[in-house]
Amino acid sequence: MKWKETNRMQPRKHLTNVLDTDKIGPLLFKLSTPAFMGMFVQSMYNVINTIFVGKYVGTDAIAGLGVAFPLQMLGFGLGNLAGIGGMSLISRYLGAREYEKAEKSLGNGIVLSIFLGLFIILALLPFLGFWLKLIGASEHVYPYAYDYMVFVCIGMLPQICSMAFLNYARAEGNARVGMIGMILGALTNIGLSALFIIGMHLGARGAGLATMIAQLVSVSYTASYYLFNKSFLKLRRINLRPDFRVLKQISSIGVGAFMQVFAGSLSSMILINMVVHYGGDYALGAFTIVQRVMMFANMPAMIISQGAQPILGFNYGARRFRLALKSIYMAVIVSTGLCTVTFGIVYFIPEPIIRIFSNDEELVSAGILAARGMMLLLPITGPMMVGTMVFQALGKPGRAFITAVARPVLFMIPAVLILSRLLGIDGIWYAFPTSDALTCFTVGILILPILSQLKKSAAEEDQQNVSQLSGQNGAILEPGGSHATE
Repeated sequence: MKWKETNRMQPRKHLTNVLDTDKIGPLLFKLSTPAFMGMFVQSMYNVINTIFVGKYVGTDAIAGLGVAFPLQMLGFGLGNLAGIGGMSLISRYLGAREYEKAEKSLGNGIVLSIFLGLFIILALLPFLGFWLKLIGASEHVYPYAYDYMVFVCIGMLPQICSMAFLNYARAEGNARVGMIGMILGALTNIGLSALFIIGMHLGARGAGLATMIAQLVSVSYTASYYLFNKSFLKLRRINLRPDFRVLKQISSIGVGAFMQVFAGSLSSMILINMVVHYGGDYALGAFTIVQRVMMFANMPAMIISQGAQPILGFNYGARRFRLALKSIYMAVIVSTGLCTVTFGIVYFIPEPIIRIFSNDEELVSAGILAARGMMLLLPITGPMMVGTMVFQALGKPGRAFITAVARPVLFMIPAVLILSRLLGIDGIWYAFPTSDALTCFTVGILILPILSQLKKSAAEEDQQNVSQLSGQNGAILEPGGSHATE
């Protein structure tokens, strides 16, 4: 790689960015399709890992992956902190044509992701046994959870960095980088999981080792986009020097995305304890399977939100408020429609899906009940996630923080505690749609003032455009004014 020592930017008036267009529909499709492909394959390796473990190791091993999941989510959350926080800043600076600030945000975001990766490894790995037992690992489940999570912990540094790189590439309108990076990692994971679990009989340890190696492959590709000058924004050594003002901006925006995952991790710990208490290890196995299914069920809302975020941020930064509004409305409509289709599949024909993971009749029966209860209000996931994305894209850390903690902490935990006492294990499943409904209502209340302001700004933008057009027409017709007088 050739480092650029100077921070002076080359003139970029002749350069165009893919985000600089008024064709929101095709652009949303262009950015969401690679995200869908990447996330689909990424989710597949989590599912296939669970299938391999369920078929070739056992039900207790599936439960072990479920116990490890809240800790695994923390790495994902820190990746969101650096990635989404930096993406919001970069896309708005690109829209405002402030390329120097965009590149400084890029460099500082990478430094932040490295720091967060090292921090989470040091916080988890030496105390892994303590954390797993705190979550609720039973005597039978603990060995599988520990064997799996040791390698996953080590892989959190490349995981967080990879998430940062793919979000920054998406911020400049290149979702293809993230797609290829995720696909490479997923295919590596699937192939190595088959080798380690089926061929070498390494059990849950093999699943964790495959995941760690896959994260290294993924970050190698996503980093190469910037390291070998393939990107629109350039990675410069001077921008890798920590600028605490920039780090604060990235963190203040990204903390909402992190808190959403962290709060989800916290509520998952409580959920696992409650599931084990009311339903035992079979219920925990069912919960683990349905969590994997929910990755696919929630995918439409996630990918449309991710595709719309740089579009919204760019147009907001460029003060094109009409297009910013259009991107929000389109994201809500598309994500809601797709989530409704997914709901129809998962709710009405869950049994064939559950049997992919296990043929244990008791586990399948528990999984069907869990799936129908947990995903009862799946269609409202679309507007809920798009609303949260709006707060992140426009740099509204307060609202982003509120929506991040609302579902898993303010609504989910109380709903689980109350409904489980009334309905037992079924109450835990119905806590999911209850918290979804309350969260969607909260997002709606918080987003209404923003939409109102955007509409007002869009109307002013239209008036300004009309005035400019009238002025231009007047200037063109002015030489012929004497003829009109005559």
